[in-house]
Amino acid sequence: MDEIVEKKTVKKTTTKVVKAEPKAETKTTVKTTKAPKSKTAKAKVQEFLGTGRRKCSVARVRLTTGTGSIKVNGEGLKEYFDLDTLITIVKQPLVLTETEGNVDITANIYGGGKAGQAGALRHGITRALMEFRPEFRPALKKAGFVTRDARKKERKKYGLKKARRAPQFSKR
Repeated sequence: MDEIVEKKTVKKTTTKVVKAEPKAETKTTVKTTKAPKSKTAKAKVQEFLGTGRRKCSVARVRLTTGTGSIKVNGEGLKEYFDLDTLITIVKQPLVLTETEGNVDITANIYGGGKAGQAGALRHGITRALMEFRPEFRPALKKAGFVTRDARKKERKKYGLKKARRAPQFSKR
């Protein structure tokens, strides 16, 4: 047993020493400046979230106090929704609560078509406004913006051309 232990400890290790060439020294200086402390830097921006749905569309809305800009999927409102009727649908809760120029809205929308997305965005803005100011709820509810419009396209049934359209009857 003593011989086995001695064999394990007697292993030779070889290491090669490689001399590296000296590199040119570069001096780097880093300046650190402290930002001046102000009252506005400490104030945290409040965000109010709302999720709106319509048909197959889902809109995630983030509302903050600001100048009145509306961004949808990184684009402006008029660039994203090219029809004026869709733009008026989106702005309805803001006009009703008179907050059109006071809040900034950023939204991510996916699914469905443009009309469904506009309805989903209106629903999401309404929910965010109710979180922003709870006293807006009665006016928004009376206008019908609080309830989710659950109407979807009816599924196609077998033996029919569409959901309810039967094939034309032929006598012969």
